[in-house]
Amino acid sequence: MLLLLNMTTKTKKPTKTETIKVQGIDLLKKVKELVKEGNVRRISIVDKKGKILIVLPLTVGVVGAALALPLAAVGVIAALVTECTIKVDRK
Repeated sequence: MLLLLNMTTKTKKPTKTETIKVQGIDLLKKVKELVKEGNVRRISIVDKKGKILIVLPLTVGVVGAALALPLAAVGVIAALVTECTIKVDRK
């Protein structure tokens, strides 16, 4: 039997949540801007009824090609919705 112990204690830093309302055509542009900022932990896109459409967890190592598929999904969502809200969790 293998017993693994986590000897380190990690304290979670509080995150700040920001809400941004955008039109569908501006969605992809705004998400790209947020990704470039670098201090964003997670981006959630919510429709006007409050339903979460997609959650993009962003880590420090996520760049370039790793974001191609999620950004393509955001582009599809932008084409389908007229108005949505971006919830941004920052460090």
